[in-house]
Amino acid sequence: MTDLPPLVRDQRRVDADHLRLLAIFHFVFAGLSVIGLCFLGLHYVFMHALIGSPGAWKHADNGGPNPEAFFAIFKWFYVVFGFALTTCGIGNLLSGLFILKRRNRMFSLVVAGLDCLQIPFGTVLGVFTLIVLLRDSIHELYGTGTSNEMRSQSSSNSQQNP
Repeated sequence: MTDLPPLVRDQRRVDADHLRLLAIFHFVFAGLSVIGLCFLGLHYVFMHALIGSPGAWKHADNGGPNPEAFFAIFKWFYVVFGFALTTCGIGNLLSGLFILKRRNRMFSLVVAGLDCLQIPFGTVLGVFTLIVLLRDSIHELYGTGTSNEMRSQSSSNSQQNP
């Protein structure tokens, strides 16, 4: 039986690949937000045409709610979800750009936490973003050391400068 030497894995290369993939997936998720906005706009147009058509309601039972009043309340649905989709899309776009540039790690962590609320794809993206961005080796790529490294550096600096 031959003993094979262990595989040497360059963590910097693996981290760079993972960050590149995360950036791509953030861009894809931002694109999905744009598609969601288009669907929401299309839904609004169809509902507006349906509610605004007087011929659609002439045989309606008078005991139900007024369609115009219902649609006036339903417009808030469009506003809230449109705002949420726009915010998530812009956040993911910016997060993807920041990940590529290795800047604003905390912003990407916040966006990852918000992505976890969007089941199922956002949850997967958010969890993997949190796993990758919380690695110690990623701290080094972003130019920020871990808290233990900073404490040891500050204590060594204070010992060198009496």
